[in-house]
Amino acid sequence: MSEEREARPPALASLRRFRPRTRPRFEGLSFNRLIPNILTMLGLCAGLVAIRAAIEDRFALAAALIVAAAVIDGLDGRLARLLKATSRFGAEFDSLADFLSFGVAPAMVLYLWSMQDLGPLGFVPCLLFAVCSALRLARFNASLDIGPAPKPAYAYNFFTGVPAPAGAGCALFPLFGALAFSEWGWINTGLAIRHPVLVGIVLVVCGVLMVSTLPTWSFKNFRVPRAAVLPLLLGAGLYVALLVAEPWAALAAGGLIYLGMLPFSVRSYLTLKREAESLYVQEPGPDPA
Repeated sequence: MSEEREARPPALASLRRFRPRTRPRFEGLSFNRLIPNILTMLGLCAGLVAIRAAIEDRFALAAALIVAAAVIDGLDGRLARLLKATSRFGAEFDSLADFLSFGVAPAMVLYLWSMQDLGPLGFVPCLLFAVCSALRLARFNASLDIGPAPKPAYAYNFFTGVPAPAGAGCALFPLFGALAFSEWGWINTGLAIRHPVLVGIVLVVCGVLMVSTLPTWSFKNFRVPRAAVLPLLLGAGLYVALLVAEPWAALAAGGLIYLGMLPFSVRSYLTLKREAESLYVQEPGPDPA
């Protein structure tokens, strides 16, 4: 046996000694596929912490957390499509997070900030807003099961109704405005915006807009004319500067700008619809011969 061992080539012995070990393979999802769900969870936590901040009368922090949840909601879906990590679980999780962050959290924040001054009736607009948010998200989830209904090409650039993050931002307009006026020292104006009647009307209007069939721009495939590129960039730069200098005023102005765009969105949708119908009518039918 000793002679056989001595007869082995030294190179072969060294190869056996330093043979590479095989790495164990673990089953499961890659970390990249979990990043969108982690972002969704962060948005959900932001909505929950916003409710706690409102309970502690820290309404500025509550409003900032809801805005942060809206930013996260705009990123997680795009990141999921970019990483090819879209899944039914992610869609359901995103809907549940949106319901809490943009349905329950704004309603609770505004109730604790203003609407509780009306007593039991003050909770009715808050409840209506949260229910409308749930109905909108349920309609979206039902479309996932049934499958997307066939739509004309121009309709893919529009949402049906106001999206939940935009609805929450518009509903928080009184809070944004009151915080801005308070920083400017306009106390009476801030108290006027905080009136429960005005806040209730805003909640009801935003809730109805969310469940409506109003066509609203999605901005996903929105094409900007060449002549409008430079003014749009300048306007975006000015808005960012205002957001840094006066964040509450910028957020309140953003809500007003979005609501002011809704009539133009409807007009654009109707114009595209008429053009498509006119092209369909003008197409020649089959030759009977």
